[in-house]
Amino acid sequence: MPNVVVVGAQWGDEGKGKVVDLLTEHAQVVVRFQGGNNAGHTLVVGGVKTVLHLIPSGILHQGKTCVIGNGTVIDPAVLLKEIDALRARGFLSDPAQLMISDHAHVIFPWHKHLDILREKRRGATAIGTTGRGIGPAYEDKVARNGIRVRDLLNETRLRRRVKERLAAVGDELGMLARLARAEEPLLSEDEIVKEYLAHGNRLREFVGDGSLFLAEKVRKGARILFEGAQGTLLDVDHGTYPYVTSSNTVAGQAAVGSGLGPTVLDRVMGISKAYTTRVGGGPFPTELDDALGERLRKIGDEFGATTGRPRRCGWLDVVVLRYAARVNGLWGLALTKLDVLSGLESLKICTGYLLDGVEVTELPGDLEDLERVKPIYEELPGWVDRLSTARTLEDLPEAARKYVRRVEELCGVPVVCVSVGAERGETILLQNPFRT
Repeated sequence: MPNVVVVGAQWGDEGKGKVVDLLTEHAQVVVRFQGGNNAGHTLVVGGVKTVLHLIPSGILHQGKTCVIGNGTVIDPAVLLKEIDALRARGFLSDPAQLMISDHAHVIFPWHKHLDILREKRRGATAIGTTGRGIGPAYEDKVARNGIRVRDLLNETRLRRRVKERLAAVGDELGMLARLARAEEPLLSEDEIVKEYLAHGNRLREFVGDGSLFLAEKVRKGARILFEGAQGTLLDVDHGTYPYVTSSNTVAGQAAVGSGLGPTVLDRVMGISKAYTTRVGGGPFPTELDDALGERLRKIGDEFGATTGRPRRCGWLDVVVLRYAARVNGLWGLALTKLDVLSGLESLKICTGYLLDGVEVTELPGDLEDLERVKPIYEELPGWVDRLSTARTLEDLPEAARKYVRRVEELCGVPVVCVSVGAERGETILLQNPFRT
């Protein structure tokens, strides 16, 4: 049976959590392979809203194993808060349902302070990070200065490494605080070691060799679902750099971030809203900075699950989708929030750009070029019907069906799933990626 990767095909917030939750029914294992608690995956089941930042979205299904892979960066306090909240609701009663890779890196207080102070220092040129310490934690990892989950289980090793890092970052924190006219953070080695040892002791029952565990599942023929965070255009290599996250968000990272070889990845499913959103700074060719953009924001509840920040909203951009299809090798596309477009007389899809008067149909690699482009739109009729009761494509009004099919034609990838509401059941699954 195929192993499936789910990735965002825009700038994040596409509805990956709902799709992963839906597909978990057909998988035995769900793996989160990159990012940290800068992501927020929202699930609505039985009218109850659940927001997960680190634990894979499959955790709401009994009998499934969720793995937090080595490619993630983990804030232990946030993770423990999620665990406690889930257990209070009757989930995660069996510790075997969650595994945390001992190779995953850990976010410490200095990472958060560096993140916040650097953004303050940038002022108008701020990237728009969540301030959760994700970027600085990945910096330490790449610089070979990181502290991993396994280190939380050994007091001698943890103390030595915390002491080393505090000595190294102290001067930078002081300088940034002065430049940003902020109070210099005071960090205590003893307090940090005590706090993180306590975190490690609570997490110990979940910690293990994620790569070895997953390899054994592959050998036994288990179906594995790999859950990405953020979106393709936020990838540190392939996104709208420098307005990106600090990890690789594309499908190839599923192998690296879980400790498996790329040959175990069979199908890649991209997730896209029926319109486009992004959070933070950076170019956004189809942005609607008007009443229509505000309407999409309000009806679509476009506020960050992690930060609460309002998302920028605009028309669907298939130049972006074609790019995502290329760099991820998309097998199929899930189109979410189609219901948000109900009630509009006409809809627009961006099919290309004008760059200095010349039409281009591929995403410019130069940020300054992308900031200058003008979208070329194709207009389609809208519809007034509510879509939440639709369970087949034929249940949709004709204009909505035409919209879905036109998206499919323009991006060159079949639409295999359509979301028509926030609830798990408000979904039209046209092709199941786990079925051969």
